[in-house]
Amino acid sequence: MWLANLLGFLLSLFSPQSPPPVIPWHQAEIFQLDTTPDRRVQRVLQEYLATLSHQGLSPSQQGVWVQSDWAIHANHRGKIPAPAASLTKIATTIAALKTWGLEHRFTTRLYTTGTIQEGVVRGDLVVEAGGDPLFVWEEAIALANRLEKLGLKRIEGDLVIVGNWQMNFQDNPLRSGEMLKQALNSQNWSYSIEKQYQEIQNSFPRPKIIITGTVKTRAQKPSNAQLILSHHSLTLREILRLMNVYSNNKIAESLARQIGGGPSIASIAATVAKVPPEEIILVNGSGLGEGNRISPRAAARMLMALDMMLEGINYNLGDLFPVAGIDYKGTIEHRHIPRGIVCKTGTLAVVSALAGVIPTAEKGKVYFAIINYGNGLDNLRKQQDTFLQNLQFWTIQPIIPYGPIEVKFGARTPS
Repeated sequence: MWLANLLGFLLSLFSPQSPPPVIPWHQAEIFQLDTTPDRRVQRVLQEYLATLSHQGLSPSQQGVWVQSDWAIHANHRGKIPAPAASLTKIATTIAALKTWGLEHRFTTRLYTTGTIQEGVVRGDLVVEAGGDPLFVWEEAIALANRLEKLGLKRIEGDLVIVGNWQMNFQDNPLRSGEMLKQALNSQNWSYSIEKQYQEIQNSFPRPKIIITGTVKTRAQKPSNAQLILSHHSLTLREILRLMNVYSNNKIAESLARQIGGGPSIASIAATVAKVPPEEIILVNGSGLGEGNRISPRAAARMLMALDMMLEGINYNLGDLFPVAGIDYKGTIEHRHIPRGIVCKTGTLAVVSALAGVIPTAEKGKVYFAIINYGNGLDNLRKQQDTFLQNLQFWTIQPIIPYGPIEVKFGARTPS
């Protein structure tokens, strides 16, 4: 019986009544992807280069790359690394996300030494750096309010800063500590602090924490320090968006130092974007200086890689970079880029760069990078905008950020 059953099973595998489906190789889904370059883009590129040449700018110093997922639509010196200015921050964005993740928050920890009686600390207030690149006046005011909720009113000791802590993008920990001391007591506020306080939505009460001692720095926290509060930063996603919208060099450099500097960022970005390492050469994380060199192809493919990193979660590239027609602040405030295009600008004395993604109905997402070298930055920006306007034979389907585009400070729950 078992032999008959086995023979029946084997025969069923080869039964002509239920043949397995056979799909010709050229009809498989992967071969239905559009791999045909759009020749209209090449014509737009030639007109663009001709215009720059007529204006006295050498085409040999301009780089352009335009591609969709499976088609390269335009290429002019696209694989040659060139000074890319703040397009460097695309690489820094990739490295930061690979290092920490979108929802990471940097933690600044506060300790006290000595005793606490009726709101008076008979010892020092100790602040331990946690890598927050965006600790500003608003954060300090929120922190002061949390200390007051713990009952603290007066520190009869010093304010001790541990590690490379920074406030208001100030690299000097001692100076940062002096600003924090000032922010903790509203009676000592300057005009700039008062102005920032007025702009905080749902303003906190004005804090009044008195520190009788001075500001000091040290490498390690005291052995008798007792943790009283952990203050969490904005999410990394929010920090990166602010960095890219305003092209903030201080944020970029703070993140880069923690990752290992420009060379480490370049290595991570080239690996993620799957481009040769010689197409991403970085000396820092901000893009300051012509030593940061990126090819247009690498810039476009870094954005493509970031897009893939965001697949399957409730964010898109608009949650990390400015979107034309949606963001009206920062580096694209006065640009004339078609609405819905995500982009990142870059500017040095003789460098103007623009990279981004055009969401189209016909070609899906089209990634581009333009790196110009020459005088006349306003004109170069104008010509970049015209280049994108001339690509509107495609139907743009605007990218809308999932998350809020405005950042609210002081909204985190302390622990």
